[in-house]
Amino acid sequence: MGAQRKGATRAEDSDELARVPLQAILLADSFATKFRPITLERPKVLLPLVNVPMISYTLAWLESAGVEEVIVFCCAHSKQVISYLESSGWFSQPNFSVTTIESHNSVSAGDALRLIYERNVIQGDFILISGDTVSNMSLTQVLQEHRERKKKDPNAVMTMVIKRSKSSPITRQSRLGTDELFMAIDPNSKQLLYYEDKADYSKGVICLDKLLLTDNSSISLHNDTQDCYIDICSPEVLSLFTDNFDYQHLRRHFVKGLLVDDIMGYKIFTHEIHSSYAARIDNFRSYDTISKDIIQRWTYPFVPDVKFGGNSATKLERQGMYRASVVQSRSAEIGPFTVIGIGTKIGSNTKISNSVVGEGCTIGSNISIEGSYLWNNVTIEDDCKLMHAIVCDGVVMKSGTVLEPGVVLSFKVVIGHQFVVPSYSKVSLHEQPIKQDSDEELEYADNSSGIGEPSCTVDKSNGVMSSQLSEEQSQPTDELGTGGVGYVWSICEGSHEEEWRHSIAPIPADKLAEAMQTTEDDLELITQDGSVLPASGELKPDCIDSDDDDNEDSRDDSIDFEKEVEATFLRAVHENIKEDNVILEVNSLRLSYNKLFAECAGAIFYSMMKLALETPHTSASELCNNAVSIITKWKKLLKSYLNDIDEQIEVILTFEEMCLESAKEFFPVFAKILWHLYDKDIIHEEAVLKWDDEKKDADDSDKVFVKQSEKFIQWLREASEEEEEEEGGGEEEEGNQE
Repeated sequence: MGAQRKGATRAEDSDELARVPLQAILLADSFATKFRPITLERPKVLLPLVNVPMISYTLAWLESAGVEEVIVFCCAHSKQVISYLESSGWFSQPNFSVTTIESHNSVSAGDALRLIYERNVIQGDFILISGDTVSNMSLTQVLQEHRERKKKDPNAVMTMVIKRSKSSPITRQSRLGTDELFMAIDPNSKQLLYYEDKADYSKGVICLDKLLLTDNSSISLHNDTQDCYIDICSPEVLSLFTDNFDYQHLRRHFVKGLLVDDIMGYKIFTHEIHSSYAARIDNFRSYDTISKDIIQRWTYPFVPDVKFGGNSATKLERQGMYRASVVQSRSAEIGPFTVIGIGTKIGSNTKISNSVVGEGCTIGSNISIEGSYLWNNVTIEDDCKLMHAIVCDGVVMKSGTVLEPGVVLSFKVVIGHQFVVPSYSKVSLHEQPIKQDSDEELEYADNSSGIGEPSCTVDKSNGVMSSQLSEEQSQPTDELGTGGVGYVWSICEGSHEEEWRHSIAPIPADKLAEAMQTTEDDLELITQDGSVLPASGELKPDCIDSDDDDNEDSRDDSIDFEKEVEATFLRAVHENIKEDNVILEVNSLRLSYNKLFAECAGAIFYSMMKLALETPHTSASELCNNAVSIITKWKKLLKSYLNDIDEQIEVILTFEEMCLESAKEFFPVFAKILWHLYDKDIIHEEAVLKWDDEKKDADDSDKVFVKQSEKFIQWLREASEEEEEEEGGGEEEEGNQE
């Protein structure tokens, strides 16, 4: 009877799971102001990300991952969100239900979840996500883990998705522009024990409750983790928000609140993804980073040449260039990693690279566009220059205009003739609001009916909203040159650092240098105290042997380091970043991963050779020419990490390994490239000869490249002997004269 009853329970559980559809709560409001002034006119989730609204990436992923019902919570600009969902067909997808809950009173994620709880629409476990998230991960494993934990421990109410991503030790921020995150995780159960994204770096330490060390046999401390903001939640999460009205922010209040609550005993666990992609657009820098990831196909199948969510698929061409039906002058140049939307016209002698251009844009002649994002129906007259800028729908740039790095032009702004917009400027048809509250966008949204239509303004004198543009705003302003229309927002006091940290523009070299000096000063102070724990690592009792784990972590770190260096190098190539700036970035990675100069040199050389291999070629000779061209151009970068003979030998060994394993195409030209490295004064004679000497007693299989380079090595030895003889002869002659 007992066995039958147990089997019956399993059947009942299975039937219950089958009856409850997999649901998701999608927050269509970030309750933040980081994308102002743009979000005063259009909700963040509808901003185009590589010409597709952000929310479409989120919905398309949820549908592909097996979610059956999505509740979209709309707040600011709710009418625009609902209108888009209707027009794009998301309300009418088979086997994928999308419904909305609209609120004009909610000012935080906590308010949203309390209202959803009141509506009683959640039937079981659900995915909690915001509409600015891009992912291609499978939910199968994380859902299974969450449900199995919940059966064993009813207090396991949430599972957070995380991913490894090293923050820069110089800027203390991730590649997404978010603050460095510290986590403490139980390495066995994966329970989250500590979460801090606002650490006090000046102290150089993080503080953990002693009870954590007492109650847990081992703890892993991480500062190399990215929070993907994808949560698997039990229904209790909603009731916890209802019971605690001071819970407003998901991480700052809810997660941290549960971690320090000893009474209720609720637990949060983590699920780490490795090969899958997941990231949230938090600021302009993450907008730029994730756009590049999409173009470089890390988010497949959600890429420009695959149709999803009602987008217009574009054709993938060479070197990551995507182009729809466009009218383009023959003399125009479209560079790598660029997307051009349908109906766009491009004039003569115009160069566009590493950029996204929307639909229906008119781009004149002799224009340079680098690392920028042009949305729909933008007009750019002749002789303009754009560098790392965002240009919204309907903007007009008169002839000779220059946008310096980090500029954001909101909807329908007009920039006057020959006007130079300074770095990090934000320009809008709306004056800068007096208040800085996120709920102010709700007030704008009340009168907003059309996407991208500026329908209200703020009068600075009394803060009163009006539904139409004032006469003053409709007229050109001196602020933006002759014929310009719009207002340049001032940077708030204390926000200058935030501007360059969160901008789509590369961080300026002087800022990196300042940050590096500060970091080195901090490290010098910290290392004077031997009791300081490493920021990332596992704390275990002394009796546990962790050598194997350490070796595995070291291997993982080396792989991650090489990938990060390669990504940094490719970004430098495609975005024409100066070598000095690349050296600063690689140095930050070296500090972050605790690597030697030799390992940096090996990783950089590997990246160079891989790029040469991926550059089109039809013969070994052309491949060799590719490699020599890249080595010549980036010689200064490589030489920065070749200060002694051992580091130069590391490059030779790296090249040997590539020729035997990952890049066998280089096998026949090893000796030629080695000679070019010597000829360019990158590898010295002593390094080549020492490499040869170290191979003397090696097996024949390990001497294949020494034999291939035999003539070159012999020439070096003879030249060295002749030089010694000449020096000796010179000394003898000098002695005779005496």
